[in-house]
Amino acid sequence: MIARPHLLWLLVPFVLYAGALPFVNRVEPAVAGLPFFFAWLIGATVITPFAVWMTWRGDRKHRNHQKGHGQ
Repeated sequence: MIARPHLLWLLVPFVLYAGALPFVNRVEPAVAGLPFFFAWLIGATVITPFAVWMTWRGDRKHRNHQKGHGQ
């Protein structure tokens, strides 16, 4: 079992940028006048801070829980 599952949120940017790259590397369809690849990168850039925030939020709760147990 994973001791700190909230850290899995950090996989989201990796998957969006690197893992999905072979599947989104195309020009068509155009999204808002941009090639699909650029639209994907913009979307990944917008989602990344949310994933980092979710990780920070979970880690903060983890740290507060640990303080209460004397560690």
